[in-house]
Amino acid sequence: MPQLDVEESASPSVPLIAVTAAVGAIVLLIALLCNVFKRDKKDQQISEETDKSKGEGQTEKLSGVKKTKPVPTKNVKKSAYVPFSHLWLSSTLKGHSSSIVSLDFSPNGKYLLTASEDRALLLWSVKEFQQKDHKYIRGNVDLDSATHVAFSPDSRAIVASLATENAIRIFRLVKKEDGSNNVSITGAITFPKKHKTDIIGVGIASSGKYIMSCSGDTTIIIWDLKGDVLATIDTHQMSNSCGKVSPCGRFVASSGFTPDVKVWEVLFDKTGTFKEVKRAFELKGHSAAVYTFDFNMDARRMASVSKDGTWKFWDTDVRYEMNQDPKLLKTGSVHFTGFSLVALSPDSHTVAVGNGTSIAFWDTETGKEQELMKDVHSESMTTLSFDISGRYLVSSGGKHVQVLHNVPGYKATILELEEKMKVASGPGMKERLKAQLTTAKESLESILSGTNTVSESKE
Repeated sequence: MPQLDVEESASPSVPLIAVTAAVGAIVLLIALLCNVFKRDKKDQQISEETDKSKGEGQTEKLSGVKKTKPVPTKNVKKSAYVPFSHLWLSSTLKGHSSSIVSLDFSPNGKYLLTASEDRALLLWSVKEFQQKDHKYIRGNVDLDSATHVAFSPDSRAIVASLATENAIRIFRLVKKEDGSNNVSITGAITFPKKHKTDIIGVGIASSGKYIMSCSGDTTIIIWDLKGDVLATIDTHQMSNSCGKVSPCGRFVASSGFTPDVKVWEVLFDKTGTFKEVKRAFELKGHSAAVYTFDFNMDARRMASVSKDGTWKFWDTDVRYEMNQDPKLLKTGSVHFTGFSLVALSPDSHTVAVGNGTSIAFWDTETGKEQELMKDVHSESMTTLSFDISGRYLVSSGGKHVQVLHNVPGYKATILELEEKMKVASGPGMKERLKAQLTTAKESLESILSGTNTVSESKE
């Protein structure tokens, strides 16, 4: 075999091996460098996480509170007002979109009127109080809102004070001509502005002869039905907190910064012409300012509640023309501090005091507390009043009205009827009393058994 051929074939393999070795070395070097870079980056991340963990641990130690995972807000419910429920609750009236500021019952006993900051006047049917759903008739106060309202004696008109204008406006209830029994509420006349401070109370005499408005200074104005001023009274109480017309129409009264209630008689002659406003009597006995007061139906009894922490029940059936003073019949302590409302039932058997979101009931015969209700409303109470029949006590707070059964009144009526039956003469009288007694007992049993009660819904 020729030697030369072997040497020529082996000579080219040397450079190829060298190139291959060089390329392999470069690839290996690159791989080593990448591995080192990744390891350094991972070590850096671990170091940063360790430092962060240490920092959080130090924060927890300093605050003393261990961190927890955040709870999704959609699963967390905010605390809310728990709807009021009570055996004495007849119903809850809902319809206003803002706070209710005033209410009044019609003298015919058929309607309840509510006024709100939403500029609406809502008319409710009393006979629907025990039903679950309640319809109402709505009227609007144009460019203003009513702050206080009172029905006219014929239940066909409304006296209202206006928030912005601070004047008196008369509204008419007009039956619609569409064949329905519905009525419309429309403004008829606005009186001249006379009060210098906000009006805090309005009323109209049961005789229809005059209208009263009371403002927060010391002023009471007596108007005729056309808007002319008949008389202006200075109460001399530094400031007024309450002003009312008695249901019998004879008296106007006010309470305020001083520890008394002042009562005046509005006098007319035999022809119906206005004569004068004359001081009648005063309720004296409180030791601090009197927040509010109330009359019973014939004004022979009154109730008052004061800053001194007491309510008082008065006999006002006195000969004030002979300077005879009212007689204090009962005094009770209230659970509350701050401005309070008082209501006296038409038959004077029950006194109710409202403060904040609570209402307490007392029997005026014994002076004993009958019930204390808490959380009646979600907001502070603005009104408290018995209806004409004395079967219901209504209160407003926020957007709602609570209609409560006057259970102490039922109990007092039953006792009164039982006493009358003992001395009744004649079978006819006894039968009438027996029928009334049976009705009162059945009504009370229905209320206390819960069959005549509607709890407030959560809507």
